[in-house]
Amino acid sequence: MRITIVGTGYVGLVTGTCFAESGNTVCCVDHDAEKIESLKTGEIPIYEPGLEELVERNTTAGRLTFSTHLAASIKDAEVVFIAVGTPQGENGACDLTAVRTVAAEIGAAMTGPLVVVNKSTVPVGTAAVVADIIRSACEHQIHVVSNPEFLKEGAAIDDFMKPDRVVIGTDDKDAADLMRELYSPFVRTGKPLLVMDQASAELTKYASNAMLATKISFMNDISRLCEHVGANVTKVRQGMGTDARIGPHFLFPGVGYGGSCFPKDVRALSALAREVGSPLQILEAVDEVNNRQKRYLVEKVIDRFGTDLSGHCFAMWGLAFKPRTDDMREAPSVVIARGLIERGAKLCGHDPEALGSARAEMGDLIEYSTDPYEALKGASALLLVTEWNEYRRPDFKRVKELLSEPVIYDGRNIWSAEMTERYGLEYHGIGTRSTHDGSQ
Repeated sequence: MRITIVGTGYVGLVTGTCFAESGNTVCCVDHDAEKIESLKTGEIPIYEPGLEELVERNTTAGRLTFSTHLAASIKDAEVVFIAVGTPQGENGACDLTAVRTVAAEIGAAMTGPLVVVNKSTVPVGTAAVVADIIRSACEHQIHVVSNPEFLKEGAAIDDFMKPDRVVIGTDDKDAADLMRELYSPFVRTGKPLLVMDQASAELTKYASNAMLATKISFMNDISRLCEHVGANVTKVRQGMGTDARIGPHFLFPGVGYGGSCFPKDVRALSALAREVGSPLQILEAVDEVNNRQKRYLVEKVIDRFGTDLSGHCFAMWGLAFKPRTDDMREAPSVVIARGLIERGAKLCGHDPEALGSARAEMGDLIEYSTDPYEALKGASALLLVTEWNEYRRPDFKRVKELLSEPVIYDGRNIWSAEMTERYGLEYHGIGTRSTHDGSQ
């Protein structure tokens, strides 16, 4: 099948590459000429495990190409995917400016019937909006399909190649059949391909991310309660997760969620609900809890070192919002760094992949180290913010020797008081026992 992907951001690039990997001929289009030239030379603008190798293989084979010319790219295409950014707008609502612009460009460039697929995360009603824009610019038959993405950064290739489900929103049988054919290589193991109306498909994406964000914020609230009543959130999580009705996933407390999806989608869904007069009170609280949780490590540091942190330097391990990505969007590390620096502290951060994007986000606000242990030298404490695998079993003896005070804050509970106190380290986790005040 001949496919055009409009937008070479995270979703567009992964989608186009994976479709090419299954034998389709794919052209990825973007108005950013510099970005397109970089992609043509094999330079990938994002860090995603496995993506660079797939792009190289499929460009070499001629199945994957990159262009700035939308009209030429859709001339022979059977399906066009819109995969442009939908940033947060006013009051948390989704900004559809880029989607509307691309729809108008597609309508002006069409030379025959076409299936246009919304891959961008968009609010309910967007498929109808896109269809109206395209139809106003041409007289050709057009079918607009909603096909939300469910890609986790750091595991996007596997998520696309082996999806839990594929959601297709259309009322047209021919469009549905085309989408079934396109996705058939990815659902051979029997995973469901769900065809539904456009509005339900659009809402499914938001509702899914909102549910996952709710589980995270709920556990973060429970972790705070655990510290007040002497419970251990790890044991509570295990007790909850073994209930089949709840399940074990997304029950890990920490320093809050970030990234390009959860924060934006929670706010966009809340804004949509308010707009139509059906506010989602639980979801409003989810966002509030998450914003508060991002400041939790700062609160813990203040409790230990006081409100004036002048003269203190802290080491931060992990800057990206999650492991296996260099994405700094809505990263808790930024909130934590600013909170500490506002109180006079200095910071030195390490991350296996995100040093470049962190510098672009925070500039000279903190210092950066390419070695995790170098960041510890003379620091009053270590703050673990992102749970990269290489942090899970560090040399704690060396950690203690390098720190000026033997204090660690485990923002992801990848260690434990029992593990670290053997090395004489003072441990502070999330919802678990601290070795400083003796709480259980």
